[in-house]
Parts: sequence; structure tokens; C-alpha cells
Amino acid sequence: MKSFELYEPTTVSEAVGILAKFGNRARPLAGGSDLVAGVMKDWVSGDGMPIPDALVDLTTIPQLKGIKVDAAGATIGANTTLAEITESAELIERFPLLTQAAGSVASQLIRNFGTLGGNINQRPRCWFFRGKDFNCFKKGGDFCYSVNGDNRYHAIVGGESCYIVHPSDTSTALLALNARAKIAGPSGERTVAFDDYFTGPRVDILRENILKPEEILLEVFIPAPAAGTKQVWSKLKNREVYDFAIVAVAAAFQVDNGVWTDGRVVLGGVAPIPYRAVPIENQLKGKNIQASIKLAAAAIRTVARPMSMNAFKVDIAQTMVERTILSGLA
Repeated sequence: MKSFELYEPTTVSEAVGILAKFGNRARPLAGGSDLVAGVMKDWVSGDGMPIPDALVDLTTIPQLKGIKVDAAGATIGANTTLAEITESAELIERFPLLTQAAGSVASQLIRNFGTLGGNINQRPRCWFFRGKDFNCFKKGGDFCYSVNGDNRYHAIVGGESCYIVHPSDTSTALLALNARAKIAGPSGERTVAFDDYFTGPRVDILRENILKPEEILLEVFIPAPAAGTKQVWSKLKNREVYDFAIVAVAAAFQVDNGVWTDGRVVLGGVAPIPYRAVPIENQLKGKNIQASIKLAAAAIRTVARPMSMNAFKVDIAQTMVERTILSGLA
């Protein structure tokens, strides 16, 4: 691993100042399970993503940690660990979709030090992107190796020049819950809906979210759901632990006498960013769920563009959407 300078600020403004000073040569650090034990250890770098010279440890900033639940919703600091989220009685009661998604991440050991902010902002999963011998589009190169290579776990929606899949389970759940992110930078703080937080390769091949090099995620706010909102989560992976989603489904919706009145369906593991399945939502709105769910779930086929080896993910996504939403009616 390349050597680096470690900074331990105690305030947000101090951390932002250090990041602004180094620019692309510095990265914020939280739990470090991906950045240090993954990207940097494995020398994942390219023309567009140099290995950082400096890491700014955000865990030394008390402001970034904690869970607050009130009538308006839940505010969760970016440095709150996934274990703390899964163990919060208030979150379990009010936002089971998030606690279940957080509980499906990796293993208990990793959840003990992995943070919400780190899980949201981790780099994508692609064995070409993660392989040091492949200078792919995502690293600033000029070729996507998944097009002609082993693409069995790659994107089936929203690919084009890069077919990564977004690895964050908590992001999938938070988008379904209509969450918002608070961000700090040199010009102050701003709040961004999760609908606008993620950046696909069509917009910027080198980024996965709107964070600038000198900005950090402070906290996430989840608005209180309407009374009676159904929250359901499911995830398919190859191994019980230490694995990412082949397909994940998060849904938060309201029902009136069996009729879908409003809600969100979000898929993980199928696109470069958490994919909000609006075609499925549109097929369900105003209709009896049990009568329309098969046709609605099949709407994934109208947007899916599978590659040579991953058409099976379309079938899995359709089946999981149907089963997951029906489980919310039980």
C-alpha cells in the first residue's frame, strides 16, 4: 500500500479545509473497510482516480455521529455505524426498511465499524474496475472491459459506457424512503434529496455521487412516513455474508383496501446507481396490488438492457419485485 498522511480534524470546517487544500489527492475516511482495506490495499487507480496522498479521518468529529428520531422523522449522522442502526429500537419501529437493509451488509464484524456515510459513498463493484491491470473508463481509461468480458453481475439498466452496479444496500433503502442528505463544503451546507444525490456514468464517468472532492456527507434525514406505510426489503446474494446484492428490492408504499395509493420501488445491484423503478410504480398506482403485481413487476423488462451473460438478472428482478411487494401485504 502506498504511504499517506493521516489528518484527524475535530470539526467539520477543519475537515473541509483540509480536503479543499489537497483536492483530488485527499479522500475522507470513515470506517475504511472499502477505501483502505479495498481500493488502496489493492492499488485500484487509474488516470482519473489517483491513490490519495492524504486521508482525512472523519470519525474524530463528534458532530457526525448519532441517531435522532422524532415526529418529523429520523436524522442519522454519517459516522453512525451500521451496527448502531440495526440495533436502534426507534429505527426498527419506525424505519424497518433501513434497519433490514443495514443488517444485510457484509458481516457483523464489518457492521461494527462500517459507517452509514461510508456505505452510501463506497466505490462501485466491478472486477475490472477493482483489478489493477484494467485501466477502464471508470478509472479514466478508454475502454469498458465488461462489454466483451465476464459481465454476469454487471448492470442491466442504465449502463452504456460503464456497466458498474452500485453496491450500497442502505442507499437503496434510503431512496425508497425519500431521504435527504446534508452536505458540507467550503461554501457552507446544502441539502440534497437522494433522488438527486447519485451520479451515473452518463453524467460523469468518474463519479458516483454529487460530492465534490472538498465536500463531506454530514447526515441523512428520513421524513416520517405516512401512517400505515408498508416497508419491505429483500436481497439476493451468492453468499450469506461478505457479499453484495445480485438484486435487492426496497419498497415503501401506502395501501387502501388493497389498492396501491402511493409509494416507491427501488432496486439495488442492477444499475450504476440505486434504480428507482418508476415504470413499476406507475403500473401499480391506483390499482389493486394483488391483481396487478405480475404485470407491474414485468415492467422491468421495458427498461432492462442485459449484456451477454446477465439476462438472468432480469428474471430475478421481476420475481423479487413481485414477491417483495406481496410480502408487505401479509
